[in-house]
Amino acid sequence: SNSENCLSVTEFIFLGITSTLGMKVTLFTMFLLLYLINLLANLGMIILIRMDPQLHTPMYFFLSHLSFSDLCYSTAIGPKMFFNVLAKNKSIPFFGCALQFLISCTFADIECLLLAVMAYDRYKAISNLLLYTVSMSSRVCSLLMAGAYMVGMADALIHTTLAFHLCFCASNEINYFFCDIPPLLLLSCSDTQINELAIFAIYGFIELSSISGVLGRFKAFSTCTSHLTEVAIFQGTLLFIYLRPSSSYSLDQDKITSLFYTLVIPMLNPLIYSLRNKHVKKNLQKLKTKLKNFKKDGFKDIMHMHTHVIIIVFIKLYGIVRET
Repeated sequence: SNSENCLSVTEFIFLGITSTLGMKVTLFTMFLLLYLINLLANLGMIILIRMDPQLHTPMYFFLSHLSFSDLCYSTAIGPKMFFNVLAKNKSIPFFGCALQFLISCTFADIECLLLAVMAYDRYKAISNLLLYTVSMSSRVCSLLMAGAYMVGMADALIHTTLAFHLCFCASNEINYFFCDIPPLLLLSCSDTQINELAIFAIYGFIELSSISGVLGRFKAFSTCTSHLTEVAIFQGTLLFIYLRPSSSYSLDQDKITSLFYTLVIPMLNPLIYSLRNKHVKKNLQKLKTKLKNFKKDGFKDIMHMHTHVIIIVFIKLYGIVRET
């Protein structure tokens, strides 16, 4: 029976992207490089915003959380994905699969909601600059962020609970490179209508409301093209993958799209939003100058300090030897 088969599934096996050895090495190198750039860019942006008091504004507050979401989202999928490219054993425990999906879904939802919140912030800054500090106070910003995190976690928990209560009778092999709803629904022998309804109702609401909110805020002006670009790319790929019937799923096609939004988009976000910004450029230049000065003077100071420490240690040791 289905219930007995459900109990037998203790792990899933990823079939991956390719079985060609030469292609595997190329993909591993490419994925690792993209992930490292993503890690450095987003982590660097968070540190830069936290360190500079001039960037302690609502816009950069939301940008730091966007970078954090990108970092968590890509880390939930990336390392396991590119190590599986070369690994012989591509399995993941049942609980590990559920956890990977929960984390990735949570931060994907948070990013969707953050895009709408950032649009609202820019709308307030442009439409009513005099009251901007009141309408977007630190308390309001914190409440908006808390709301985004709570909704994201609640939505992810619902989808995770529904997906991992399905029966996987036929096989435990996932024709994909991470745990996601489309491949799990195709693998299941249960009725997945409730899962599909939940995706269309909850996830569809989050996606469409964030898109309509963004577009609604930007009808009056055309100064936020970078934000519109991000919304079009990120939301477009998610809509393509999730908001369609399971009968029309094409995992081979979805693999390419998923690669784009799991590694490429999180890497591009700091470039799209921040590196074009004059304040960020100015602070990056300051950081670059500090690093240059450290290379010139800091290294000498460190070597000087180390020499003093070595001399003191040597004198102490010499004194101990003489006493003995």
